[in-house]
Amino acid sequence: IVVFVFTSCAKAPAQMMDSAKAAIQGVVDAKGGVYAKDELNKLNGDLQAAMDEVTAQSKKFFKKFGPAKEMLTKLIAAADAVTALIPGRIAEAKSAADMAVNEAKATLEEAKALLEKAPKGKGTKADIEAMKADLAGLEAAMADVQSAVAAEDYFGAKDKAMVIKEKAAAIVEQINAAIAKVKG
Repeated sequence: IVVFVFTSCAKAPAQMMDSAKAAIQGVVDAKGGVYAKDELNKLNGDLQAAMDEVTAQSKKFFKKFGPAKEMLTKLIAAADAVTALIPGRIAEAKSAADMAVNEAKATLEEAKALLEKAPKGKGTKADIEAMKADLAGLEAAMADVQSAVAAEDYFGAKDKAMVIKEKAAAIVEQINAAIAKVKG
């Protein structure tokens, strides 16, 4: 009778489930959806598995919530570990974005400087005007990159900066080809 009373009256680990949900919400609040997507998905999957285990045990006559409690304990520890990783990942993303922005600025400045040295002749005036317009557009796009950095969208800022760098490098290449053609 004593065994029956203790096993049939086992309670679901509601407090641990709430703690696990709070730990996962802590990951989300720390921008885990951006900087730890895979880990967050795994945590959510583990939470669902633990909740499924609790549900399965609560339907049984002899309830054993030990495995579910163990799963929830591991989940909370894993969520805390992921939360601790996120600041480092944010710093890495910011550093990569800053480097990409600096490279884009340098390439843009190089393109502007070369454009001043571009050979000016009868057939090149329209090309030079088109390149000036392209560079003006790229400078305007740099403002969007700075806005993305200010909004802490480091991945977006890096991607935009890389596009600007590539387009400015293409302009540099065109100008260098025109200079070489004139010298040749």
